[in-house]
Amino acid sequence: MKRLSRSVIFFSLWFMAVANHSQAQTIDEEHAKTDGESKPQLIDEQLSETRHTAQIGGAEIAYTATVGRIRLKDDKDNQRAQIYYFAYIRDGVADVRRRPITFSFNGGPGSSSVWLHMGLMGPKRVPLPDDASLPAPPYSLVANEHSLLDVTDIVMIDPVSTGVSREAGEAEAKEFHGYEEDIRSVGDFIERFVTTKNRWQSPKFLLGESYGTTRAAGLASELQDRHGMYLNGIAMVSTVLNFQTIRFGAGNDLPYVLFLPSYTATAWYHNRLNARLQSDLHKTLSAVEDFATSEYSIALLEGDRIGDARRKKIVAELARFTGLSEDFIERNNLRVSMSRFAKELLRDRRRTTGRLDSRYVGIDRDAAGESYQYDPADAAITGPYTALLNEYLRNDLRFELPRKYNISGSVRPWNYDVFTNRYVDASESLRSAMSQNPVLKVFVASGYYDLATPYFASDYTYHNLSLDAALRENVTFGYYEAGHMMYIHGPSLASLKTDLAAFYQDALAAKANDDVD
Repeated sequence: MKRLSRSVIFFSLWFMAVANHSQAQTIDEEHAKTDGESKPQLIDEQLSETRHTAQIGGAEIAYTATVGRIRLKDDKDNQRAQIYYFAYIRDGVADVRRRPITFSFNGGPGSSSVWLHMGLMGPKRVPLPDDASLPAPPYSLVANEHSLLDVTDIVMIDPVSTGVSREAGEAEAKEFHGYEEDIRSVGDFIERFVTTKNRWQSPKFLLGESYGTTRAAGLASELQDRHGMYLNGIAMVSTVLNFQTIRFGAGNDLPYVLFLPSYTATAWYHNRLNARLQSDLHKTLSAVEDFATSEYSIALLEGDRIGDARRKKIVAELARFTGLSEDFIERNNLRVSMSRFAKELLRDRRRTTGRLDSRYVGIDRDAAGESYQYDPADAAITGPYTALLNEYLRNDLRFELPRKYNISGSVRPWNYDVFTNRYVDASESLRSAMSQNPVLKVFVASGYYDLATPYFASDYTYHNLSLDAALRENVTFGYYEAGHMMYIHGPSLASLKTDLAAFYQDALAAKANDDVD
């Protein structure tokens, strides 16, 4: 009996230990699925973890940098994707429930998070000349004294097919390449991260750039409606929510009106305006905005009914505000597309202007075409960012890439079926989310020299959200004398950080307006 009792006691203690150990693992591990491997697969795998310090805002910040991946699975527990992330978490925080966390991503669609990661958010950044000249290799990485790490924890997300994130199991990449599909997978990632890291009570923010703002607007509703996750704030860098504002084409005159102030800013930068308009950029932009929304938009609306005298006057004003010739504007029927403008403005110098940032100039094979052959802004930044990201991941984060890092992944065709026969417009998703969550704040950052998502198009979108009057002050704006990626310009980066810090402070102090029932 004694020997039997000892065996029973030993077995009981062993069983309890195993049970407790298994229970402790259930947060990070799948319950029983091995997917052909010898050990259970983690939902959240930490592939590299390093500790660092940074000087930000005059203070020393200790933080842990983690490279990880989260496995997304379907309802039958089959693996569908592996999404990689880069997390920067401040050390020594007593109560993470009071520590904000920001999920950040770029756009494309098909872009990795490298630009925001290495330009604005992370503790290291890629420095570029403020005068829009091209740097020569080899390049140098510098500490980012304007990182948001002093304000918030940061999670940089690479959606499927970007970075090293890929589809998995029997899933196909095309299942993630679409407006709704992308929002669903990124929303699932955020829910899994928040759950496995126990951050449900932390204030939560999104920060997206370009198509990443489209994603962020959709995610605001997706996270609320499908996951019950309410956000404190969304920062939109170079917004495009309504694609009608940026798609040039027959029957859509809106972009011609909304791009005009950015044409003026570009002409101002390259000294192509008359002396009066060159004297003060902001006064000039105010004047061209008034012209665009009054005389010019009415002229386009009238079409052939405008009459010769008024048409001649409109042509002259367009020439004055763009630095283009009256003959060129007349031959374009008062409608100059972005690609034609970028080719024409500096044609006499045999140069083109950038799309992402019109401060940059390029050299085409000849000066006779109607469109530029490449975007000189994109050409100037891709090399430094690609080289320094790959070096940073290996040397600083101690992460050996399992495959080539897709700076820009192949995601075409992108599925817009939800918007069949009309322009993509995510603005209603944002309006709905803000109406249901009256404390949700939105900050909109725009560059004057952005010819991809022009600032006036962004303004138009947010001023036409149809927000209730009690919620309109929840949207604030920042403008910078740079382009699409305004943070590559040192003074604009510093201003953007100041504006974002104030935005976070305001969002964290937000309470529902008493007028909202």
